[in-house]
Amino acid sequence: MGYQGLQPVILPQGDVDDRETLVSNQENKGKTYQSAAVFNVVNSIIGSGIIDFSLVLLIKGGTLSGTDSYQSLVNKTFGFPGYLLLSALQFMYPFIAMISYNIIAGDTLGKVFQRIPGVDPQSWFTGRHFIITLSTVMFILPLSLYRDIAKLGKISFISTVLTTLIVGIVMTRVVSLGPHIPKTEDAWVFAKPNAIQAIGVMSFAFICHHNCFLVYGSLEEPTVAKWSRIIHVSVLVSVFICMLFATCGYLTFTGFTQGDLFENYCRSDDLVTFGRFCYGVTVILTYPIECFVTREVIANVFFGGTLSSAFHIAVTVVIIMVAMLVSLLIDCLGIVLELNGVLCAAPLIFIIPSACYLKLSEEPRTHSDKIMACVMLPLGAVVMVFGFTMAVTNSQDCTHGHEMFYCFPDNFSLTNLSDSHLQLTTQLPVLNISIFQ
Repeated sequence: MGYQGLQPVILPQGDVDDRETLVSNQENKGKTYQSAAVFNVVNSIIGSGIIDFSLVLLIKGGTLSGTDSYQSLVNKTFGFPGYLLLSALQFMYPFIAMISYNIIAGDTLGKVFQRIPGVDPQSWFTGRHFIITLSTVMFILPLSLYRDIAKLGKISFISTVLTTLIVGIVMTRVVSLGPHIPKTEDAWVFAKPNAIQAIGVMSFAFICHHNCFLVYGSLEEPTVAKWSRIIHVSVLVSVFICMLFATCGYLTFTGFTQGDLFENYCRSDDLVTFGRFCYGVTVILTYPIECFVTREVIANVFFGGTLSSAFHIAVTVVIIMVAMLVSLLIDCLGIVLELNGVLCAAPLIFIIPSACYLKLSEEPRTHSDKIMACVMLPLGAVVMVFGFTMAVTNSQDCTHGHEMFYCFPDNFSLTNLSDSHLQLTTQLPVLNISIFQ
C-alpha cells in the first residue's frame, strides 16, 4: 500500500497476538497453502541465501502496527522519511540481484551450450549476450508478468528440486574429483583479516525480508504462528542445503574455491554440465520473485499501491529490460555485491526490523525478542561501517570465466605452484580423464 492514501488495517488492541492475522485489502489476491509458501521462501533463500530471526520479528512488527507490507510498517513506525529510505533499499537489493541472476544465467548456460555436439564454442549462440536476451524474453518476462506471487509456488518447487540435484552433483565430485586437487597451505584457516567483506556478501545472499510480506499475504488465514512454522521449516531445509553445498565444494577445491563454485569445474565435465544447466534454470526461476518486489516498491511509491493492467505490464517490462541491459554491460559484480550487501542488505536484515520492533513492542526489556533486537541492531551498524570500508579499500580481483589449471593435460604434474598468496607444496597427481566423463 502506498504512502499516499495509506489506509493500514488496524487490528483490535486485545487481539494482537499470534492468533491475529494481517488482512490484505487486495481481495483478488490468490491464496496458497503452507507447503507452497515454504517452497516460495526456500526458493528465495536458496537464490538469495538463508533467512534469520529478523524475518519473524518483521512479521511481528507488522502485527503490532496493523500493516501488511514492509513499506507500510516502516511508514507507520518512522514516518515518510523512513518510508522513502526503506523503499530505496528495498528496490536496490532485488534489482541488483536480478542483474546478478542474468549474469550467472548467461555465463552458466553459455558453458552448457558449448557442450552441445556440433556447436562451435566461439559461436554467438553460446555467447552470454544471446543467452541473457533469450532467457529474458522467453522465460523471465512471462513469469514476471504474473500479478499474484502465489502462482509461483509450483515454479519454486521445481527450483528447489533442481537445487537438490545440484547438491547431489557437488557431493559426487567431492569424492571423485577432490582427491586429485592439491590442497592449499592455508586451506583450514577459519577467518582472514578481510572476513568482514564476506559478511557483506553473505548479507546480500542471505536476505529474504523483501519477500516476506508477499509470501505471508499469500497464505490462507495468515497468522504469526503459522508464519513462524513456515520459516522454521524453510530455514532448516535451506541451512541443510547451503551447508552441504558449501562444505562439499570447499572440501573439493579448498583455497582455489571461486565465488561461483561452478567456475572451479572443468568445462569437459559432462556431469557438471548437467549441474550447470540445473543451476541456470534455478536462477531463471528465482528471478521473478525479485521482480515482484521491485514492481511492488514502484507501485507503492508512485501509484498508491495499485497498478492497472497496462501499467503493470509497462512497469514490469521496463524493470526487466533495464536489468537486462545493465547485465549485458557488466560481467563481474564482485564489488557491487559487496557494497550492495553492506549498504542495502544489512539494514534490511538487521537494523530496520529491529528498530521497528523495539519502537512498537511494549514487552519488557528482558523479553527474548527485545534482547535479540538489541543485539541485531548494532551488529547491522558494525557490518555496514566496517564492511563498506573493507570493500572500498580491499577490493577483490575478478577472475571471471577462466579455466582452472588442473583442467589442462599439460598441468597434470605441478609443484610449488604460486597463485597470488596461495602456495602449493603438494604434487598434483595425474588426473584420470574418466572423472570428467
